[in-house]
Amino acid sequence: MRIAKTIAIALLAASAALMSAPSWATDTVKVRFSWKLKGEYSFFYLGKDEGIYAKHDIDVQLGEGAGAQAALGSLVQGNEDVVIVPAIFAISAIQKGMPVKIAALYQPSTPFAFISQPDKPVTTPKDMEGRSLAVSIGDTATSYLNVFCKINGIDCDKIKQVQIDPQSKIPQFMQGRIDLITVYTNVDLPLIEERSGTKFAVLDLPKYGLSVPGLAAVVSNKGLSDNADILKRFFTATNESIDFARKDPTAATKALMNAWGAAPSEALVRTTIVKTSASLSSPAGKPHGWTDEKTISDAQELILSTEEGALRKPSSDFYTNSLLEP
Repeated sequence: MRIAKTIAIALLAASAALMSAPSWATDTVKVRFSWKLKGEYSFFYLGKDEGIYAKHDIDVQLGEGAGAQAALGSLVQGNEDVVIVPAIFAISAIQKGMPVKIAALYQPSTPFAFISQPDKPVTTPKDMEGRSLAVSIGDTATSYLNVFCKINGIDCDKIKQVQIDPQSKIPQFMQGRIDLITVYTNVDLPLIEERSGTKFAVLDLPKYGLSVPGLAAVVSNKGLSDNADILKRFFTATNESIDFARKDPTAATKALMNAWGAAPSEALVRTTIVKTSASLSSPAGKPHGWTDEKTISDAQELILSTEEGALRKPSSDFYTNSLLEP
């Protein structure tokens, strides 16, 4: 009887311990985009909707942004775990001392272009001379216009640069007041062409030598040190989501539109997702987001040539591939 009573007490104690112990919980990862919803972000929503992040014990929280600088600032303050921004902005910030690193570079080269009206086409760099070009703060392409001119042997002084508010450049362009504007060919160009019913002339910038690192995931140095395991699971799930979006862009479209209150047409969203998927690349045999040292080195040269007071730093200061390794 005593033995039985002792066993019963032990079982009750064990049961109480199990009940009081915390169950296996998912880890929250807060992700902030640099801008409003667009096709570039679809695979994050697909991964969330399809339970890919949950499978890796990640509760991913996704939020729109108001610019790369604001997103990076929020990351450093500890309000976000990951921010999705154009890599060139992160490289510039790191050069100025911001304690962050590129953890995944999905677009080694930004898919952007100058577009012009079909009746006044500009399809080669030389065609730009004598034309007007909208220039805005934060416009990556026009920030490196002098570099582009030098690469292609054209006279930048013969291009009329018109400072214009980013919100006004498309209306000004459509009204014929500006000859050239910058667009992202994976998201902006399909939208403008659908809404205007016009097929514009395109001057592809990477084709003519202006390669600027694009879509990237950035983490803080503190997060990299303190939460490496959580972040590794997040990036593993993200890469699975990218593969899923490539195989099933219709599912990716549905997932994004579920979160997008004022989304454009389903056909347009699907087009931007397909074009974005085509723009993502990594070195052979490496996972999505793997950063090549030369890409960072070349980007640093761009910044050194245009930003006064910029100092050269080791490439390893700017990125890490550790969160993408098995």
